[in-house]
Amino acid sequence: MTEASRPQPTAELAAWLDGWEKCTQAVLSQTTGQAVMFEAVAEDLARTESDAWFTVVAGGAVRGEMTLRLPASTAVLLAQKFLQETEAAPEHPTAEHKEALEELLRQVAGQAATTLAATAGGEVQLHVSSGSAPSWAEAGKKRLRTRDESGREIEIEIVVSAALAAALPAPKAAAPEIPKATAAPVGVQPEPVTAEASIAEAHYERLRDVLLEVKLRFGTRRMLLRDVLALSAGVVVELDNHVNSPVDLLLDGKVVAHGDVVVVDGKYGLRVTQVVDVAPAS
Repeated sequence: MTEASRPQPTAELAAWLDGWEKCTQAVLSQTTGQAVMFEAVAEDLARTESDAWFTVVAGGAVRGEMTLRLPASTAVLLAQKFLQETEAAPEHPTAEHKEALEELLRQVAGQAATTLAATAGGEVQLHVSSGSAPSWAEAGKKRLRTRDESGREIEIEIVVSAALAAALPAPKAAAPEIPKATAAPVGVQPEPVTAEASIAEAHYERLRDVLLEVKLRFGTRRMLLRDVLALSAGVVVELDNHVNSPVDLLLDGKVVAHGDVVVVDGKYGLRVTQVVDVAPAS
């Protein structure tokens, strides 16, 4: 099917697909150290038995599914770049390559969840897992193509289900702009800046450079004392969080944000997906 014969996506679906494209470009640019720019291709990506399929389940403000499909050559190429492998590429991705590629796409989904919140009308959770060809009806797709610094082709096809497309809210009409007043109304004096406010602002500026320690919490577990005393090398302690659950960012023992764990240059990091608004104590 070509672009001319395919139904044009709605504005909401087009914005969703564009968001995925931009986030994929950003993550691949960061992974490869080279600026990645995709071009949208009108023709569908030819299917083969060796294609790598990944399912993305959306939750939160919108619910539905989408798929990411990559030819075997692209899957191997991206996995090797993520793992920083330099040896000759195999014909098909290994189990390690598939795990690396899944983690790479999770990083794309983490950025997309933040980027697409405005399109979805609220907070979005996106969960990536290895999958297969979908059985649901599709509402729209986008085929992306680029080449790496060696001229090797990279192709990714994004397909959105009809259920997910239907869940995307229509864009809200912009509210009419209200002209800003250039002067206070007659008889009303503007609120003066007090000395106390100036002092408080000065104190705040001094505190901005204070170094604070934050911690990541993957999960918790209540244990009996006898179980703690029985701990030894090799014992596995199960936490209350699932593998795909967001982790907590703690400041002075209090949760200030949630996010997804990512790997950056061989080190753990946190991509913030939600900032916790802590109400002041009454």
